[in-house]
Amino acid sequence: MTDVGTADADPDPYVPGPGLLPTPFSAGELRAGCPDGRVIRMRIESEGRLVAWRLNRFRDGDADGTTIESQQFDADGEPLGPAAPERVTWRELQGHASFEAARTVRAPDVIETPIGVLDCLRYTVTDDDGTVEDFWFAVAIAGMPIRFRSVVGDRVTSEVIVVENHVPPR
Repeated sequence: MTDVGTADADPDPYVPGPGLLPTPFSAGELRAGCPDGRVIRMRIESEGRLVAWRLNRFRDGDADGTTIESQQFDADGEPLGPAAPERVTWRELQGHASFEAARTVRAPDVIETPIGVLDCLRYTVTDDDGTVEDFWFAVAIAGMPIRFRSVVGDRVTSEVIVVENHVPPR
């Protein structure tokens, strides 16, 4: 993933720089889609086994960015510590979905998830060591990937999937 720089430097709000594919969402779309009070809960698996949960909560959003409080839980749902707040800009969040064109294939896909059947943009990134990472971004849900999977050889080594996405009414 790549730092996308400043908003004024890019003529296309989806293409953060040379050699990079368009991101699924602009910084402005992320701002609109991640209001204060949005909560995302994820299931984290390793080698096909549930190992943890993560909860992200958005707060203190403004024109520049937001604070994401992230908290980890063990497989049984017990907290592994307090929520950790981190202030990020909308451009930084956009940068999390910035991938090198030479190593990445971007294609439409439809997937079934715990939050429904979703139209997605799938980014498949192949690393030099042969690791393949797939990121599914739901077209209608601005933000992080709805599903992320890492594959080594023919083995899924890790997977993160959104199981809850609550956006408060405006």
